[in-house]
Amino acid sequence: MKFKVEEKIIPPKEMIVGDPEAKVLIVEYGDYESADTAKIHDVMLQLLETYKGKIKYNFRHFPLTRIHQRSFKAAEAAIAAGQEGKFWEMHNILLNHQRNLGTISLKGYARDVGVTRKHFLDDLMNSKFGWYVRDDQMQAVDAGVTDVPAIFVNGERFEGKPTLQNLSAVITQALKSKKKVSQRA
Repeated sequence: MKFKVEEKIIPPKEMIVGDPEAKVLIVEYGDYESADTAKIHDVMLQLLETYKGKIKYNFRHFPLTRIHQRSFKAAEAAIAAGQEGKFWEMHNILLNHQRNLGTISLKGYARDVGVTRKHFLDDLMNSKFGWYVRDDQMQAVDAGVTDVPAIFVNGERFEGKPTLQNLSAVITQALKSKKKVSQRA
């Protein structure tokens, strides 16, 4: 008798870049076809460099499927790549190729970032990671998200234009605060 070993899937909320011990957690809900999500990506990269060792960043999925038909599959592809530790590489390539997110392109991007999973395309076609995208969407809705990008700093919704200057001010304030990092958002 053969037993199938249950594969442990790493959910998006555990795919964090930056110092794991950092006092400040930035959570962004975004959509891989959104121009605004792509614009904020450069800001996030600058923040990670400026506040190296002081912040951690978590990208969560909120595909606006009514206007972006390919964003949901792109989110699934990022999660699939994350199972091999390639989430951030895939995340970057998806944001840089927003106009080309068809299934065959997603498979090519996965190969480009070093994903070796034989069943990558099958997993994508069968929506193996779809529930994780849906879970992100539901958590976003519970947090009041209606559009992207939506940013939370230590669980508090960031309001205003997400510029480097504005986010830096909020991060600096959060670093001065005695509050513990909230995983909520």
